[in-house]
Amino acid sequence: MSLPRLWTTSQELASDPFRAMRREMETALRAFDQGAPSSSIGAGVPAINVAETKDAFEVTAELPGVDEKDIKVSLDSNQLVISGEKKAESKRDEKDWHVEERSYGSFYRSMSLPFEPEDGAVEAHFDKGVLHLTVKKPAKAVKTTKTIDIKTGAPPSASPEANKAAAPGKAA
Repeated sequence: MSLPRLWTTSQELASDPFRAMRREMETALRAFDQGAPSSSIGAGVPAINVAETKDAFEVTAELPGVDEKDIKVSLDSNQLVISGEKKAESKRDEKDWHVEERSYGSFYRSMSLPFEPEDGAVEAHFDKGVLHLTVKKPAKAVKTTKTIDIKTGAPPSASPEANKAAAPGKAA
């Protein structure tokens, strides 16, 4: 399998007159796509997964290349906020760059919870570029299942006249 070539010669451009137009279109689409939420930190919105268990919400956020000390998790009422910064690894003028697709800068993601967590209800762990959050539900938000007894026969009628007529041994 051969690797794609990063540079072309003028002879290659002459053999395919649409090559430059395709390259311009790809560049425009790439710039447009950078504004959409993705797993890229440079887009400002890290990708997350949210799951709910009986007694907690579990949130994972992809933060590759981010140092743990550069991540901030906070609660504002029922808003869970993940923010921070991915710092560049080297200065731009130290090297001659040929391809630069990785991005750096600040990121921010928030979500509304269906309850206001109690103090100490959020646990955070950072492992291999993934932030794991567990938000315990308050006791009043934990759903409990109640079993309802099912009775046989028709339900009692709502009208009092029908109840009197249905009662045996009573005259109307």
